[in-house]
Amino acid sequence: MLDTIELGHLYGWSFVLWPKISTQANKLQIWWCKTVNGPAGDTLLTLGWHACDCEFRKWKLIEGNMGNYALWFLGFLFVLLGRENEAYASHQFLQPDATREAKQLSRTSYHFQAPKNWLNGPMYYKGIYHLFYQHNPYGAVFGKTIVWGHSVSYDLINWIHLNNALYPTNAFDANSCWSGSVTILPGQKPVVLYTGLDVKNQQVQNMATPKNLSDPFLREWKKYSHNPIIVRPNGVSKDDFRDPTTAWQGEDGKWRVLVGSLKSDRGLAVLYRSNDFKKWSMYDRPLYSEANTGIWECPDFYPLSTISKKGVETSSRSPQYKYVLKASIKFHDYYTLGTYMPDVEKFIPDTGFRNISLDLRYDYGKFYASKTFFDSAKNRRILWGWINESDSSSDDIKKGWSGIQSIPREIYLAKNGRQLVQWPVEEIKRLRGEHTGFQAKKLIGNSLIEIPVGTASQADVEISFKLPNLKYAEVMDTHSVDPQLLCSKNSAAVSSKVGPFGLLIFATKDLTEHTAVFFRIFKDHNRYVVLMCSDQSRSSLRKGVDKTTYGAFVDRDPQHEAISLRSLIDHSVIESFGGEGTVCITSRVYPTLAIDKEAHVYAFNNGSLDVVVSSLNAYSMKKASFLSQH
Repeated sequence: MLDTIELGHLYGWSFVLWPKISTQANKLQIWWCKTVNGPAGDTLLTLGWHACDCEFRKWKLIEGNMGNYALWFLGFLFVLLGRENEAYASHQFLQPDATREAKQLSRTSYHFQAPKNWLNGPMYYKGIYHLFYQHNPYGAVFGKTIVWGHSVSYDLINWIHLNNALYPTNAFDANSCWSGSVTILPGQKPVVLYTGLDVKNQQVQNMATPKNLSDPFLREWKKYSHNPIIVRPNGVSKDDFRDPTTAWQGEDGKWRVLVGSLKSDRGLAVLYRSNDFKKWSMYDRPLYSEANTGIWECPDFYPLSTISKKGVETSSRSPQYKYVLKASIKFHDYYTLGTYMPDVEKFIPDTGFRNISLDLRYDYGKFYASKTFFDSAKNRRILWGWINESDSSSDDIKKGWSGIQSIPREIYLAKNGRQLVQWPVEEIKRLRGEHTGFQAKKLIGNSLIEIPVGTASQADVEISFKLPNLKYAEVMDTHSVDPQLLCSKNSAAVSSKVGPFGLLIFATKDLTEHTAVFFRIFKDHNRYVVLMCSDQSRSSLRKGVDKTTYGAFVDRDPQHEAISLRSLIDHSVIESFGGEGTVCITSRVYPTLAIDKEAHVYAFNNGSLDVVVSSLNAYSMKKASFLSQH
């Protein structure tokens, strides 16, 4: 049962919800018994049980015989609460301590985050999306005891928090249950592999399975009696062996899994194989390794089609696949594309992890410890990453929480075969509200125009630019240039011929505060180079917060293609997708003035030459639902 929720008061009357949660026919339903209490505390009317179908977010009366009077009163109640068009259980109602009124100004409205405290393997199973995440139940920062939080959803947007799935209970995970992955075995049987911190504080790999496969929420898990199933190799420190991947099965019937590690300053994807998923043996060499990288955390390994945007299951094989090896290294998620040779258990990368600024990343901003999964319902591969805070640990403790998850991103291979494309899942469009847009509008040099989106601190903005005067672009040899340093030295305030142009987000009217996401164009010999930047230097008047500027080159030809930008804006986070998702930059910002109704969004051109906004579509965004079941 959920706690009772008092929705509000009106002239001494109070309106109370008595909720419970149930599942029927694989649909999540929230049932509410609504009572109306008078000023003396007496119950004047019980409206009966109602159900909120969370998939469609519409209310319907399913029990009760109160007649037209009760139905009329129920409608009147929604009008009084100002929610006659959105009468569904919201995060604001269920968690009053996390509302805007409680001064949680940086708490997001449609990004997933735990109800409180700190967080960091998703899966799709029998019609339900599951998100397991690293969670500190005792504090807002990383702590001594980490458990697996667990939430479920039907649409990847609206979520219900369940009880923790895994927590320390045995010698093999006595001090924490750290990261891992889920593998679906034949017969639709999910298995969790996770890193346990044992009684000696050694990192070991363990296994757990659901107690009840008929429960679509998979609320309870049991740990394998013979854990740990994998222990660290010789020569590896007890602190450098963690985060098993989703396993894949070869044509020989054997299962494979990777564990991230470090040996002699060489990052490793250590390969293990098993016939029965219980007894694992280490292969005689890593699947891949690279020197001078540090430890590889949260590795991921999966195939992508070279001829389709559709995702493929992790164990599937085809000559038309390319493989992605990803490693979380020094707070960035790097990836390399390449060829997997299963006969000799070898991965041959196209480029590798070269430890240079031009290495490929999922995201060039705040994005770490990510994980993909195959969504069999829609044949797509989905990427999820952790977005950490930019303020201090003491700030997090005051807030009572830290860390959010990115919006789930569909991921596939770019047409050129050299990099990945990421794009927010289509379901996020369900939260779109008020729309504004235009086409073919000239943005003269050194000018800006406001984008009249209803809620500028909670919005989805898509804009594209065409550039009629490229021949005047600044000349630069970009082959050995660090794009992040280039963005840092040339902020949005520094004018050139072609650029900067883009969006000013979380902006005050006088631009005292703003975050600039923008492009510059350079001419490098016989080609044009597009630079994308996210400049946080003027994002907030607050002291003591990280205002790092991020940047990356975008593989687009501005002579023949429009330069596109999409930014998802949610109170303290901006997820930006440049060049139709070929470059992603995520920022955490904490404005003090540009909040709620005082926040504005502008399209700007600080270059001396005109650019054309070929198209603009901006939407206010509704709140997602985050419920709690205990």
